[in-house]
Amino acid sequence: MKNKERLSFLILGGIFGWILSRSGASDYDYIQRMFLLEDFQLFGIIGGAVAFGAPVLWWLKRQGKSYGGQPLDLSRKPYHRGVIPGGILFGVGWSITGMCPGPILVNMGEGKWTAFAAFFGAVCGAYLYGLLRPSMSRFLQVPQGDQGI
Repeated sequence: MKNKERLSFLILGGIFGWILSRSGASDYDYIQRMFLLEDFQLFGIIGGAVAFGAPVLWWLKRQGKSYGGQPLDLSRKPYHRGVIPGGILFGVGWSITGMCPGPILVNMGEGKWTAFAAFFGAVCGAYLYGLLRPSMSRFLQVPQGDQGI
């Protein structure tokens, strides 16, 4: 990856983080009100992101390459039994901490100490998954290799 690409990704990531921060998408109270169906602001933000992202992904797919010029693969990932417990675990963690992976970094940047605990939990969970995946693969019918990730 070229330095120019790295710089553009860093700038785009910073802009994305700033938007998450300013929109309230990284605020614990907003997220909790969304999950309790008391405030629909974040549903609008998520819907706006889909409305913006869908045409961009459509355009990239038509181009057949990524921003950096590499081949683009937008194929569907295979469904397996691990999707359901994994999705539930992700949702429970998001609801409890008020953060999914992107906002964890935004909250760390904002200096919120709870984000460091959430980051530690996410890293430990990913590590634990890596350790347990071989033994869970047969039961959950998780595909081998990079296909299931």
